[in-house]
Amino acid sequence: MSNYNFETVKVTFPAPFVAHVELNRPKKMNAINSGMWVDIRSVFDTLRHDPDVRAIVLSGSGRCFTSGLDLFSLNLPIVEDDASRTAFKIRPFLKALQDSLSAIELCDKAVVAAIHGACIGGGIDISSACDIRYASQDAYFSVKEVDIGLAADVGTLQRLPKVVGNISWVRELCLTGRDFDAKEALEFGYISKILPDQVKVLEAAIATATVIAEKSPVAAIGTKHLLNYSRDHSVQEGLDYTAAWNMVMLTTP
Repeated sequence: MSNYNFETVKVTFPAPFVAHVELNRPKKMNAINSGMWVDIRSVFDTLRHDPDVRAIVLSGSGRCFTSGLDLFSLNLPIVEDDASRTAFKIRPFLKALQDSLSAIELCDKAVVAAIHGACIGGGIDISSACDIRYASQDAYFSVKEVDIGLAADVGTLQRLPKVVGNISWVRELCLTGRDFDAKEALEFGYISKILPDQVKVLEAAIATATVIAEKSPVAAIGTKHLLNYSRDHSVQEGLDYTAAWNMVMLTTP
């Protein structure tokens, strides 16, 4: 078993071949600080290569999933007199944040998000990178970056339109920063199930992850990979790639 000791995320194993990753800054409403960015990438990179894990549940501890970015903890590059030099330093900083959340999507194992309470700003970035999303009745969501003078820059603008398919709704959310509740999230396809409370949504996510973990890992990993590939390519390209993929996979005894 790999080492899963992290400062801002907690990892447990609630069922055979199932890992539970919990954002773990409850006193700060799981606000994403610089340490959590690092821990998210590290934990999903580790889980990706752990043969004892076949499916993953992602949730938040305490009152909510996450209240979003912890603005006071980010070590932003120092602004210099030369604007181009400052910009040159900011780009790799932003790329590192993007790569942190892309580690969720790039993880070979299916990731089920169990969302309760607030899922704001970076919470949309995180949950959009997951494969399946469930929410409790009290969950509420917001693409909040526009209200702090930013365009969402670590995945929401790229993933959310492909998750829900309704670009008018996506643009409304991203341009206004308004809240939307679990019922609206279900209506537009952002989540696939609403549960009564935090306990029930976590139980449902673990149950689904357990079913996935019982499948052939070759089949489950291949299915996630091919779905992601097909999302970003034409139907014909997806079919050709799937044929090449299964040409190898079907040789498994």
